[in-house]
Amino acid sequence: MNKTKEKVNAAIVIIGNEILSGRTQDVNVVTISKWLNDLGVKLEEVRVIPDTEDSIINTVNELRKIFKYLFTTGGIGPTHDDITSKSIAKAFNMEYGYHAEAYKILEKYYGKDKFNTGRKKMAMMPTKASLILNPSSGAPGFNVDNVFCLPGVPSILKSMLGGLNNKIKGGKKILNKTISAQTVESEIAKALEQVQNKFKKVEIGSYPFFRQGKIGVSFVIRSTEKKQIDYCHKQIVNFLKEKKIQIIER
Repeated sequence: MNKTKEKVNAAIVIIGNEILSGRTQDVNVVTISKWLNDLGVKLEEVRVIPDTEDSIINTVNELRKIFKYLFTTGGIGPTHDDITSKSIAKAFNMEYGYHAEAYKILEKYYGKDKFNTGRKKMAMMPTKASLILNPSSGAPGFNVDNVFCLPGVPSILKSMLGGLNNKIKGGKKILNKTISAQTVESEIAKALEQVQNKFKKVEIGSYPFFRQGKIGVSFVIRSTEKKQIDYCHKQIVNFLKEKKIQIIER
């Protein structure tokens, strides 16, 4: 299939009771989605699930059949509630145990004297998985087929994404342009819908905001086609001017 026409999509499964309880705020979705955009992969779904084996197995098996790529975050650490690796092995009916290469990497990183039981647990995963190297803290992630398992710590996850660039085959880069105006959504809803109807290959989102004492709306235009974005941008600017709505940012 032609790369420019192929629809390449992805989903993220955030695994962790700490996210569901509100104790931890997830920032990994933003990091992964921006990285995917640059690779021409559209993020289409995000799910947050608890640290339970059935939830992980069922969710992964469902989504890996629907999306080109599936990313999981969290649950591959050294503690008792880190069960993602074992659950992924079960989802794929693969052997779970010490991954020889991961074991060597971690043993070298920590040294034999400090390579304790908890740290050894981070080398346990589907034994035939491919590793995702970790330049920050040693412990690798892994991937099986189209499922890529990453840690939940944002700084570590971010450092590992570059190592996946050659494994992810995307389409055309997803471009975007933003216009912010001093208005409310109800004032521009009809005009914006008319613009959207003209540009079927462009995604237009409207996002209200309140900052520095001003109420406004940001219009985010997304597409793989720069000319389409530029035409769409021009029409939005034109109707804002016709309505005498102040444009704050372009």
